[in-house]
This record gives sequence, structure tokens and C-alpha cells, in this order.
Amino acid sequence: MIREEFDRFCGSLPGTSNVIQWGNASVWKVGGKIFAICSHWGPGEDQKISFKCSDMSYQVLIEQPDIIPAPYLARAKWVQLAEMDAMTEEEIRAYVTQAHKIIAGKLTRAKRRELGLEELVAG
Repeated sequence: MIREEFDRFCGSLPGTSNVIQWGNASVWKVGGKIFAICSHWGPGEDQKISFKCSDMSYQVLIEQPDIIPAPYLARAKWVQLAEMDAMTEEEIRAYVTQAHKIIAGKLTRAKRRELGLEELVAG
């Protein structure tokens, strides 16, 4: 998944916003809180995708080849794809969607209502 596809997909999720920061990283937020990043962090110059995970997914994913604890964010249960073929595009979309839901669930009820996310978090 190239950055343009990543950005297009993240932008299709409800209530999202995008900022470019930290050395040209594409940072995706819901309600002002980050759920996914496409950057050049970590070893090498290749594009990297990072996202928030559930505790269980984090433990499973970091045991997989080419998926590492995300630099600067691992303590918050984020992973980084060290190689873009570590997951299929379908898997990336599924995990990014779950990251969006996890972060949306941490927003206040008022913020979720403002962004139209009540059903997403309840479902």
C-alpha cells in the first residue's frame, strides 16, 4: 500500500483529519487523537505504516516477521510495518479500521456525537 492509497483509505473513515508533521509524516487523527501514521521513521528510508492496536493484537503482531513495536509509540501499543509486505493491503485496512475504532472509543461522548461516531463505537 503506497502512501496515497493509505491516505485515501484513512480519509474514508468517519470523523478523520490529516496533518503532515514530524518530517513529512502523514498523521491521521479522529477527534484530534492519532490512530495511524505513514512515515519514514525507523531503520531504512522506506515508507513505514504505524497504527494503534489492542493489547492482544500488539502481542501477536510483534511476533510476526517485519512487524515491530513502533518507535516512540510502542508503550501505547502501536506497531510499525518495517517492510510493506509484512501485511496484505486488506490486513492493513482491517487493522487501521480497528485502530480508528479504538481511538474513537476513547473520545468523550460529546465528541463522538459531534463527529457522528456513536454507532461506530457502540457496534
